[in-house]
Amino acid sequence: MERGPASSAPVSERLSLVRQEIALAAEAAGREPGDIELVAVTKTVPAPVIGEAIAAGQRCFGENRVQEAHGKWPALKQRHPGIELHLIGPLQTNKVREAVALFDVIETLDRPKLARVLAEEIMRSGSRPRLFVQVNTGEERQKAGIPPGEAANFIALCRETFALAIDGLMCIPPLDEEPAMHFALLAKIANETGVKELSMGMSGDFARAIAFGATHVRIGTAIFGPRAG
Repeated sequence: MERGPASSAPVSERLSLVRQEIALAAEAAGREPGDIELVAVTKTVPAPVIGEAIAAGQRCFGENRVQEAHGKWPALKQRHPGIELHLIGPLQTNKVREAVALFDVIETLDRPKLARVLAEEIMRSGSRPRLFVQVNTGEERQKAGIPPGEAANFIALCRETFALAIDGLMCIPPLDEEPAMHFALLAKIANETGVKELSMGMSGDFARAIAFGATHVRIGTAIFGPRAG
């Protein structure tokens, strides 16, 4: 996506442009634009700027870290009912209680221990965030996510052993590879395991992700500009 002078435009204007581009990508793929949810990624974005996006009608947001989200979102969610907050960064087991209380969707379920702790906290608290399994489609050592070859067994473990409903899959393709093959792989795993939702595609490649069936696209830079850190 081209972002030259437009990067200094108001958040509302950039948000509108992203929505238009999502609609165009959906139409090009023969899909309904309303079937794709824009997750506005607010990592390092301060609450007043997030407020600009909320004022422009955005209601679905993504955060990478539980601690950072906890500093911003309880007050924002209290002031703005109807917000849906996604955790899109790795989740440590010692942060599960906070995450289950704050997030509506956890996209980064990726190991049996985390599945067990999530199941215990969901049972204890009664809160039921929707869960996505993160798949490490590039099998990168430094990246979180279940390997593709283990995804089906892991999803079955979550469902059958821990009684967790798995609503979606998520991936982050390697930076140096064509993302389309990773989007295709995630869609294949979803089809084989009966998972309906796919969180894939970011500011630079969401149109291709939509062509492969993305139901959620995670976009931060194109809306809020380069991250502060």
